[in-house]
Amino acid sequence: MEREKLLIILTGPTATGKTDFSIKLAKEIEGEIISADSMQVYKGLDIGTDKVSKEIMKEIPHYLIDIRKPNEPFSVAEFVEEADKAIKEIREKNKYPIVVGGTGFYIRALLYGLPKVPAGNEKIRKELEKLSTEEIYALLEEVDKLSAERIGSNDRKRLIRAYEVYKLTGKPLSSFEIPQKPRYKFLGYFLYRNRPELYKRIEDRVDSQIKRGLIDETKWLLEFGKNTTAFQALGYKEMLQYLEGKKTLEEAIKLLKRRTKQFAKRQFTWFRKEPKFKWVNLSEVSERKLIDMIKKEIREEV
Repeated sequence: MEREKLLIILTGPTATGKTDFSIKLAKEIEGEIISADSMQVYKGLDIGTDKVSKEIMKEIPHYLIDIRKPNEPFSVAEFVEEADKAIKEIREKNKYPIVVGGTGFYIRALLYGLPKVPAGNEKIRKELEKLSTEEIYALLEEVDKLSAERIGSNDRKRLIRAYEVYKLTGKPLSSFEIPQKPRYKFLGYFLYRNRPELYKRIEDRVDSQIKRGLIDETKWLLEFGKNTTAFQALGYKEMLQYLEGKKTLEEAIKLLKRRTKQFAKRQFTWFRKEPKFKWVNLSEVSERKLIDMIKKEIREEV
């Protein structure tokens, strides 16, 4: 059946309301949800990554959430492999796979595949692990400014990988050819809001995270070590500075709000390069209207 081949992608900047909307859509079209959030794969990062509740997951099955311990590695190649399995499983139930999340690199890899780059090199990685994230970012910026901008200054794992590729090949990661033919037939939607509203939602979410126990969650995560990949998620490094006495709580919260807004800007930048996504402003288009639009476009694709 044609509809079995159709994949629905909901992405956009953090705090837009993708998660809530995806649940409403899944209920209406008989869909199940695959998380495309690089940090929701880690167990225990519930508040910092704003995971859906266990009750909602019982009602609407979710995939690729809580599948790794915080100190276990998880690569984009593993994401594609696990997401492929989830898509197959959902289709076998004759339901729609709905990929939801803001990790653009993961979504692009799922849709188009990964560029052919060399395998990892343990010796180079060990040397890079000795450096701070800021130092690795500066090194990458010198040789591959485009990748540095795409990745951002906080994603230690991907910064190391990008610089590792340069060291192995002498070529920037951004120069490797990215496949152009989609692996799946899909409908893609970039959901966003007007900037003042989005920034207000970001600030409210951070305040809510603090009230719900983000500091205690950071203390728990600290038991796995500061250099664990999960610590790259927004919220934990900022609260760590508070716990270590480097910043007051007010300063740490302000920093988290600022970094989250910067992250949202990078998400806008990333998806401007994805021509097959429809941009929908949820400040101006109601969720009801968007659901009806998606249902209409699904029917037209069948």
